[in-house]
Amino acid sequence: MAKEINLVPDIKNEFLKTLKFRNFVFFLCIVVASSSLIVTLIFLSISGGQQGFITAKQNTLKSLEQKINEYSDLSDFLTIRDQLGNIASITDNKVMLSRTFNVLAAIIPTGADYINISELSVGLSGDAPTFTFDAQANSGTEPFIDYNVLDSFKKSMAYMRYDYGEYVDKNGDSIPAYCMIESNQEGATLRDAEKGYYAYWLINGEGCNPAAKDEEKEEEESDEEESENTESSTPEPTAAELSQATGYNVEEWNGQKVVKIWRTPQFVDWYKENPKDDEPYMSLDGSIENVPHFNSSCIKYFGEEKENNTITWSVTNDSCKLVPDSDEEGTGGIKIDESSNGRDANEQLVLRFSATITFAPEVFNFNNHHMLALSPAGRRNVTDSYAQIQGMFAERAADCQQDDTVCITTPTGSNNEQQNKGGEE
Repeated sequence: MAKEINLVPDIKNEFLKTLKFRNFVFFLCIVVASSSLIVTLIFLSISGGQQGFITAKQNTLKSLEQKINEYSDLSDFLTIRDQLGNIASITDNKVMLSRTFNVLAAIIPTGADYINISELSVGLSGDAPTFTFDAQANSGTEPFIDYNVLDSFKKSMAYMRYDYGEYVDKNGDSIPAYCMIESNQEGATLRDAEKGYYAYWLINGEGCNPAAKDEEKEEEESDEEESENTESSTPEPTAAELSQATGYNVEEWNGQKVVKIWRTPQFVDWYKENPKDDEPYMSLDGSIENVPHFNSSCIKYFGEEKENNTITWSVTNDSCKLVPDSDEEGTGGIKIDESSNGRDANEQLVLRFSATITFAPEVFNFNNHHMLALSPAGRRNVTDSYAQIQGMFAERAADCQQDDTVCITTPTGSNNEQQNKGGEE
């Protein structure tokens, strides 16, 4: 049996191993260096390509900028664009000056004790709308000077309220404000003496019925000459046809197809213990279903069942004060600047005064639709028509002349001396 003899010394083996490891390290260095070089070349090519792309885009932008600057109507275009961008903020800050008549009809007393305005200044800028006016109070009886009329006018401001909201259909979907008619041709608010206020819904108007679905019309190919000469007209549906199609009681009013919507809830007709499906219903918590109605943002309705199975309804409006209370600095509310005796155009003695009233800013906000000012006695027949409030204005009363001893010496009437004293102050 042959035997192997190792004639290579151990140190020689170690040398050979070291030599192989060195060659392996050199090989790895070459591979890494080659990879780095390739990566560097790729990076340089990408960077150069991007720089060229950026340069091309910059040249394009410069060319477009030059064309835009050469556009003759550029300033007008930019102005229109800025205005379009500000439409939302402009709408939010828009105010309704026409509601001045609505407010005046609610706050100025008429009847036996009345107030006439001789000069009125309306300020709607800022967060505090104000009415500043000169007026004269008349008790309607001799001697026509009675501070109680003015005192009652001041105290009534604390009980003034306003209301706004939206009309909805029987499904609860909002009806656009332009689809509602709330006053007649004379400008008087629509009101039933027994059932309260209502409005007319132009149900057949464009975009006025939230439940109506747009049907896609199929276009058929036809000869151009035949289509030009053929006139197609669809007759307008009658009130009966609209009633059947929509499920509402549609009626004719001033040549228009309308649906009456009550702003004042019909408690007796709507409340039922066991309502049927799709039957008008008003619950004791004030929610209304299955009937078009007015969703008030201010007024809350509540019903309470009594022992004799009768329902007592209550109406509250605590959050929407027409004339907020004055703050600690004395701003807000109503302020009587001065008062004095005078004579009106009929030479009758009257109480002249100047006042400033600060209102809630929401009253004149354009976004608050269907605004209604409410007096302490309830809803007044108010409208934007000047015809209804023209009797509130009169020629300014004249100051007492020096030789008019009756005017100068006539005391201001009052229930008691203390009340008169406080009013004069």
